[in-house]
Amino acid sequence: MILTLTVNPAIDRNITVDQLVFEDRAYILDTRESAGGRGINNSCVIHSFGGKTLAIATAGGETGARLKQLLGCCGFAVDTVEVQAATRTNLNISDRQGLTIKLNEKGAAVDAGELRLIEQAVGRRLPEARWFMLCGSMPPGMPSDFYARLIETAKALGVKTLLDTDGEALEAGLEAGPTAVAPNQQEAERLLNKALLTRAQFQDAAERIRLMGAQMVLLSLGSRGCVGAREGVIVEAVPPRVEVVCPIGAGDALAASWVWAMRRNDDFSDALRWGVAAGTASATLPGVSFASFEQTRAIYEQVQLRETTR
Repeated sequence: MILTLTVNPAIDRNITVDQLVFEDRAYILDTRESAGGRGINNSCVIHSFGGKTLAIATAGGETGARLKQLLGCCGFAVDTVEVQAATRTNLNISDRQGLTIKLNEKGAAVDAGELRLIEQAVGRRLPEARWFMLCGSMPPGMPSDFYARLIETAKALGVKTLLDTDGEALEAGLEAGPTAVAPNQQEAERLLNKALLTRAQFQDAAERIRLMGAQMVLLSLGSRGCVGAREGVIVEAVPPRVEVVCPIGAGDALAASWVWAMRRNDDFSDALRWGVAAGTASATLPGVSFASFEQTRAIYEQVQLRETTR
């Protein structure tokens, strides 16, 4: 089983418009709500690929009740942790040309007692898991080492971990030695305090992040694919050119399908190929949508791999 954790989930309000143009009106073509948050998104992808997954997420207030309703329709197991603060709402706006605006609430703080409840929920489920994905932002005031503590707990039980977060939580989590980390370009630039522009810089950044504590690194680069690093090798997974409709969630699809593939055959390079295929296929869909296994497999055949030994 692949366990996911989302400590700062959201109701995603996804709006598709005809055009996004500065100082001009746009007409709404479609509006829908979905349960949001990186861990929840990861479980959606894993489930659609036929993998077994369980999502742990917090929920609070009226929006938390709506979140639980939406999660109840997802088809995979969910363990919700009740908190006092209302679950946040995010706004995703995309047009038919692929231009996207994402507006996220920060979320409300959780108290020490609620942190213990989250840790207890994870502790109950970890013995069932082979992989544990710790995903997304943390609410304001949550200790920056919270993910790091959970990574150490998972390692003690022999559970592999993937960390997908940003800022201080990413720095602290790396020190705990996760199996893998999955920063995007912007998150890697903030972590390293350096702009990344060239192929050589992407490769160097992936290796530098690996040396900070992770066994493997997945540096996602949007339409340029992904650079993966593990000891002794750098792998570039390059996608075909596609017409991007909405890139939001593509990074989540990449991380989830990579773990799904690693769970199947533990082939790092092939898993990167699946990850880039899933992210690329998902970016061709409207709104925050995730490609099916069949849509992903069609792209998988077109992803090119380049390996460099170090």
